[in-house]
Amino acid sequence: MISFIDEHRSRLGVEPICRLLPIAPSTYYEVIAKRTDVDRLSARTRSDMAMKIEIRRVFNENFQVYGVRKVWRQLQREGFEIARCTVARLMRVMGLQGIIRGKPVKTTVSDKAAPCPLDRVNRHFKAPAPNMLWLSDFTYGAPRPGWSGVHMTGMH
Repeated sequence: MISFIDEHRSRLGVEPICRLLPIAPSTYYEVIAKRTDVDRLSARTRSDMAMKIEIRRVFNENFQVYGVRKVWRQLQREGFEIARCTVARLMRVMGLQGIIRGKPVKTTVSDKAAPCPLDRVNRHFKAPAPNMLWLSDFTYGAPRPGWSGVHMTGMH
């Protein structure tokens, strides 16, 4: 049935044919989406398919540690004309990520046994009059010379 619809769809249309045959248009479109007829794919999709193979090859040849920049540069050295953002997009789609050097920054070590402070305003941050409600917040920032690393802001 699918081949019959393919044959006559340009002249009659998919939906009218499906009304006469015992097949839903959604079923036809689902089958079409699953098959890989390369000639029907867009130029970008065909290019992406070819570049995914090369990206995976470069990534695997380099012990799966190369990130976007190094994969892109290796492909450039090998003569492939591909944009860095395209390599980034395809690696993201493929779930490939290079190794990140250094330790992850851990800014907070919470004590699960310590009691949490109470929410004394019950998430109502509007004061009925000036000077009636004061809030504070602690924000951690990366330390630099002459700065303690903790900044306290007050609002009223």
